[in-house]
Amino acid sequence: MRNYTVSFVLATVLQLGIIPQCDSFSPTFVGGFQLPKFDLPWFSSDDSAPAGDNDTSSLKPGDTIAVIGASGNVGKLVALRLSDTYKVNGIVRDASSVQEFFQGREDRIQLFESDLLVEDIESLAPALKNANAIVICTGTTAFPTDAWSRSGEFSVKDQVLKALLDNKFSVKDALSDLDNLGLNTPNNVDARSNQVLLKAWKEVCNVPKKRAIMLSSIGVQRRDSMPFPILNACGVLDAKAAGEEALVNSAVEEGYSYTIVRPGQLFGGPYDNNYYLGTLFQLDKDASTQDVNVGKGDELLGDTLRSTLAEITAQICEGNCALDMDFAAVNVKGDAPSVEMVQERLQAL
Repeated sequence: MRNYTVSFVLATVLQLGIIPQCDSFSPTFVGGFQLPKFDLPWFSSDDSAPAGDNDTSSLKPGDTIAVIGASGNVGKLVALRLSDTYKVNGIVRDASSVQEFFQGREDRIQLFESDLLVEDIESLAPALKNANAIVICTGTTAFPTDAWSRSGEFSVKDQVLKALLDNKFSVKDALSDLDNLGLNTPNNVDARSNQVLLKAWKEVCNVPKKRAIMLSSIGVQRRDSMPFPILNACGVLDAKAAGEEALVNSAVEEGYSYTIVRPGQLFGGPYDNNYYLGTLFQLDKDASTQDVNVGKGDELLGDTLRSTLAEITAQICEGNCALDMDFAAVNVKGDAPSVEMVQERLQAL
């Protein structure tokens, strides 16, 4: 009965065109908030205290980081911000869609076209062969939207309804059919594509692999607890869990560090220019929410600004922190926290 109920809901909202637009990382609704400038609490207070010259496991200025999904709303900010310190290989489907945004950074950001759904390791080789680290910014929506199409620009309503009818409204079997069509389904994007990426990095990289960062979502470890079963109706949290597991297993096998960052529902943007001073937090300076919660694991609820997520991603690379762990970061109402306040919150976890 539960399966038929979910199928009926999906079919109805598709027909009426009322499926909510969801974001790639956090499968919830889109809006807008902001986070102020702050240093992450696990940073050393001494900026000159990174690992010594004999340390080969931490990222150094000038190292190369491959950003997968560098044309997305978060990915392009991640690539932009990382290029302050590192060389960036941006992996995108269509380089022309983001070249203007990176204007003036061509000496630090190089774009490579590849489609992970094709599972073509050869096309990934130029971007990954010299990558000391990777940042995975890819994702799709929790429910069928235009984002499930290969181009992200046309409706998949007919394909979804046909798959449901052909499989007598079995959601699991319908999703399998949609996977086989090569659409941007959660399983294809968050599970299979990440496995292809990690395999390619293992096979083609000829420099030391130091760390991998995955931008995932809150709720992955709580997908059996409300409200997350609703958001997981099409398997987006299951797919993210599979991608996370593949990352952790690869990191252990290959001997590099991993970090899984869990934002809440994503807000902010669109970001049409690449000018900022200091940190990306300034891109959303007009938002009213300025306080922040961070916590290990998957225990927080809330919303996360896209520019905040990108800034945090860059800072954990530059600070060589949050190694071999997962943590959540959400914005909350209140004044901007001091560095000491944020440190106290982490120490109290």
